Amino acid sequence: MSLLKLENITKRFGGLIAVNKVSLEISKGEFVGIVGPNGSGKTTLFNVISGVYFPEEGRVIFDGQDITTLQPYKRAPLGIGRTFQIPRPFASATVRENVAVGAMFGTLSGKVSVDESLEIADKTIERVRLQEHKDKPAGALTPVEKKLMEIARALAMKPKLLLMDEAMAGMHPNDIDQMVAFIKQIAVEEKIAIVSMVEHIMRAVVGMAEKVIVLHQGSKIVDAPTKEALEDPKVVEVYLGHPPEE
Repeated sequence: MSLLKLENITKRFGGLIAVNKVSLEISKGEFVGIVGPNGSGKTTLFNVISGVYFPEEGRVIFDGQDITTLQPYKRAPLGIGRTFQIPRPFASATVRENVAVGAMFGTLSGKVSVDESLEIADKTIERVRLQEHKDKPAGALTPVEKKLMEIARALAMKPKLLLMDEAMAGMHPNDIDQMVAFIKQIAVEEKIAIVSMVEHIMRAVVGMAEKVIVLHQGSKIVDAPTKEALEDPKVVEVYLGHPPEE
């Protein structure tokens, strides 16, 4: 059974169709990259999966449950975690406290005490190598450190599915390679499915994704294993703006 299944998802804003009849399936523990140019519908699709938007048409099925109209705060305990392109820390709280919030409101919601949540935070912070910053206010971190903290907070939720929105944007190529290796290790160890959204086809997707879903003008145009997807003529046309030469 698929962990996540979207059935003919359509989302409109007034007369604009942001997502047009998109269907996809993601299995437990699978690495998937969602790519497409600006305005292709990626962020809207993420927001439909996480519950920020409800679709006008179609269904969102997660772990066998129809969650199409479930609020975001009810999806997190089911196992849907998310990072944001622009990190959103509780700036005056410490890194440790920020990450503990993930433990309190994820799949362990209602099952762990504050002290237990802080213990989970300590272990997760160590895994992303931020332990020397754990007692700093989150607002004092560098942009890359904030991204790492946001990933730690999402991992502390113990998610079944992790949605990563431009999590590695702005990172040095070496940092991207290390982050890809780290996320793959965590996902394998904890059996987390990861959906990574990127603005452009980049080394993070090639290094991490088992398959790539390509959106263009709100529609899904390719859903295939990574190498096959990146060589598809439709994808080349979308990114280069003209058909490939015969």
